[in-house]
Amino acid sequence: MSDLTRISAAALAEKLTAKEVSSVEATQAHLDRIADVDGAIHAFLQVSGDAALATAADVDARRAAGESLHALAGVPIAVKDVVVTKGLETTAGSRILEGWIPPYDATLVERIKAAGLPILGKTNMDEFAMGSSTEHSAYGNTHNPWDLDRIPGGSGGGSAAAVAAYEAPLAIGTDTGGSIRQPAAVTGTVGVKPTYGGVSRYGLIALASSLDQAGPVTRTVLDSALLHELIGGHDPRDSTSIDEPLPALVAAAQQGAKADLTGVRVGVIRELQGEGYQPGVLARFEESLELLRGAGAQIVEVSCPHFTYALAAYYLILPAEASSNLAKFDGMRFGLRVVPEDNPTAERVMSATRGQGFGDEVKRRIILGTYALSAGYYDAYYGSAQKVRTLIQRDFTAAFEAADVLVSPTAPTTAFKLGEKLDDPLAMYLNDVATIPANLAGVPGLSLPSGLSDDGLPVGFQVLAPAKADDRLYRVGAALEALLENEWGGPLLLKAPELEVAR
Repeated sequence: MSDLTRISAAALAEKLTAKEVSSVEATQAHLDRIADVDGAIHAFLQVSGDAALATAADVDARRAAGESLHALAGVPIAVKDVVVTKGLETTAGSRILEGWIPPYDATLVERIKAAGLPILGKTNMDEFAMGSSTEHSAYGNTHNPWDLDRIPGGSGGGSAAAVAAYEAPLAIGTDTGGSIRQPAAVTGTVGVKPTYGGVSRYGLIALASSLDQAGPVTRTVLDSALLHELIGGHDPRDSTSIDEPLPALVAAAQQGAKADLTGVRVGVIRELQGEGYQPGVLARFEESLELLRGAGAQIVEVSCPHFTYALAAYYLILPAEASSNLAKFDGMRFGLRVVPEDNPTAERVMSATRGQGFGDEVKRRIILGTYALSAGYYDAYYGSAQKVRTLIQRDFTAAFEAADVLVSPTAPTTAFKLGEKLDDPLAMYLNDVATIPANLAGVPGLSLPSGLSDDGLPVGFQVLAPAKADDRLYRVGAALEALLENEWGGPLLLKAPELEVAR
């Protein structure tokens, strides 16, 4: 494995700026790594090697000419396949969009291209971001680099696996109920869900419009801050975009790396621990709390009583919005079209296309959502779920009066075996129990690795902050990262056994 694939994005950016290495060399090293290991991991659905190398060559030429470039210019990146990319197939992990070549770029992709980051390709995901294991992709499973028989999380398992397997130093994910943070937890990577509206949703294929949020997947907290600052900020094409400057995220991460949290109040959420959480997960969580306390943080317990109902509310709100958003995939305008042999009316074409193009999990959620929105049940189900959402938002407001950030384990367990929960949707949904509340309230969240459980697999530590206070995530996250790496003697990912085996 090339040394260029093992260093952080920030370290690679420094080498590029100092002209110690070219972007072409760095990009080729990652493309070689993908060629070596992705047959076993299947993190990518499409690899755009020629385009990535062309971007890299352009960055090298501009740097040689003395042009002022973005700090991450020349650093390769992978993009989740739910993000629209002009000229590059975008499927959202579904057969219904197989072969679709978008005519435009998502706003965040425009910003990535403008900054000169070579796009390595599109990463695998649960179909239309519906899942917690990437087993619902129409194009096959992604495997966890720590253990190839285990899931990499979902829905953004491809992005997390690519970063964990050193196939990409940076990746883009989307988080509707934990789809950045939960994969980060089970692959030993860093994942951030920004404040809702902090990163433009223009060009994201919508799952649930009031919940979806794009964000960074990286190997360090500083790398996430650098990427977040690049893709974030106001976008007039997104009506939900926050028309305010981003906080100083990179500066917060750099401050946090000094591991001084004197005066910072860290709230431990009582409802997000205990029964249902793996003992090793809770042990690493408690150890991390002690490290934060040793760095000067004040640890307090807070109660968010309505979090108990978050999972149920989420699985009414999300299917309802998904049912509406996915209605446009009708076989008429773009994507797959299945034409029945007999009497191919518009209705029969639509039915045949959706029946063949959507997978079982997508169909399940469309049916649930349509039922929840139906005339006789709207108030009883969808309306009640929105009331619970308000109560959860109030829980956050009260908790942030007592603490500057809130913390919990990111996921209740480590990565489970492929196929273990595929036939039990409720068991699968429980993986997001700790991450869903942040999406319902629109607050930002970060997951970073906090060690290995008793089974030798990564555990995630979640940090939550008030809306528009994303800088707090980076300060506390970087502090804990520095403290943990001091304990481990380096990054956790270097301990992953399967990374070398997969070559």
